[in-house]
Amino acid sequence: MHARVTREALQYGSVRKDAIRQMPCLLVLLILFFPRVILVLMFLLSNYLGRAYHHQLLIPLLGFIFLPITTIVYAWEVNSGLPIAGINLVWLIIAVIVDMGGWGGGGSHARRRM
Repeated sequence: MHARVTREALQYGSVRKDAIRQMPCLLVLLILFFPRVILVLMFLLSNYLGRAYHHQLLIPLLGFIFLPITTIVYAWEVNSGLPIAGINLVWLIIAVIVDMGGWGGGGSHARRRM
């Protein structure tokens, strides 16, 4: 029923097609800006992290503290059934670099303040 309503709404022009295509971009931006909030919501409202980390608590907790974006990317790859190789490994490495970039930025900001 939902798909039919959406199709009719698109047909009559009440919903813009580009607005529907932009939704994944909004999700990615939320993950990049608020990764720890997303991790808490994922932990409390779904079994997504449990399936990815085999119901362990220590690894997602360490990921929450040190590498939150990497934790989310790894959970997405495992839950999607993607192998950790090739382009998927590149996504994981980019996530690590983005997470570690926050560490370096904080140190240089503290040195400039002194």
